[in-house]
Formats: sequence, structure tokens, C-alpha cells
Amino acid sequence: VFHSLMTTTRRFTADDLFRFNNLNLDYFTETYNIQFYVQYLCQWPEYFLLAESPQGRQMSYIMGKVEGLNENWHGHVTALTVAPEYRRIRMADKMMAFLEEVSERVHDGYFVDLFVRVSNAVAIDMYKKFGYTVYREVIGYYSGEENAYDMRKALPRDVHKKSIIPLPHPVYPSDLD
Repeated sequence: VFHSLMTTTRRFTADDLFRFNNLNLDYFTETYNIQFYVQYLCQWPEYFLLAESPQGRQMSYIMGKVEGLNENWHGHVTALTVAPEYRRIRMADKMMAFLEEVSERVHDGYFVDLFVRVSNAVAIDMYKKFGYTVYREVIGYYSGEENAYDMRKALPRDVHKKSIIPLPHPVYPSDLD
């Protein structure tokens, strides 16, 4: 948990699922069913973080997981969202740093990855500023309607940065490991 004059971060809890509509109403934010969130909370609680204002308003959250085998062992950003009124104050930067730290220090991962809509130029630019690169394009990833970029950032365990060497061709969701 870290505090600033305006923000408190804490572990996301199941009760927060009933208060986070202001965060999930953005077109680019993927919203899942409650069972999905609860499954993630049970399996990977260390990957959930919520930021709140002094008034208790939810400002941002991140959720993720750890997955893969051998040199593909990595942290995955499942969802990151910031309420519109709290954007451009480095909230996403803090959330991503948290998930990267968990992936590196708790799980000793090789990299962190995420999927982002190819149409979401603002998010793609933001992730590039955080050190992420496009590893591959996934055709029809979002309900068969829109492609995604699989973006990655190597962690210190990947000394030779093999995990972020881009694939030369797009893949389909069925090709994902």
C-alpha cells in the first residue's frame, strides 16, 4: 500500500466489484463477468491493486496473473483502467510499475505482456513510454471484431531480451500459448 496526499492504493477486494462502474464504462476497458474477477482474485490476489481518492472514489485498478512455462513464464496485465477524471496524473504508470514488480520479485518472470486494441493509439503510446514494444498482432482478438497488439516488456531475468523479439507475421487467438 502506498499513500500520497491525494491517493491511497490497496489490495482490490471482492466488495470493490460492486463499486467500480465509474472505471469500467470506458469503451476501451474490457469488462468481465463477476465470476471472472472472483476467479482472478482467488488465484492471483497479489496482482490486484486499487487506487482510491480521499473521498473513497475508485480512481484506478489493475488486475493480472502469472502464466507460461520456462522462458515463457511471465506476468500478464489482464485489465488496467483509470477513471477519466483521474487520467494524466501518472496513475497508470504507478499501476503498471506495481504489476511489473510483482512479476519480477514475487514470480521471477521473464517479461510482462498485455493485449491492447490496435485502434487504441493513446494506450499504445502510453505503453511504449513505459518500455513496452509490439511483439505480435493477434487477428480478431477482440470478439473476432478487432485485432490486438500483444505488447511486451522484458524483465531482468530475460538477460538477452529474447521475449520481446517481434514476430514477423500476425497470429490468430488459437495460436496463442
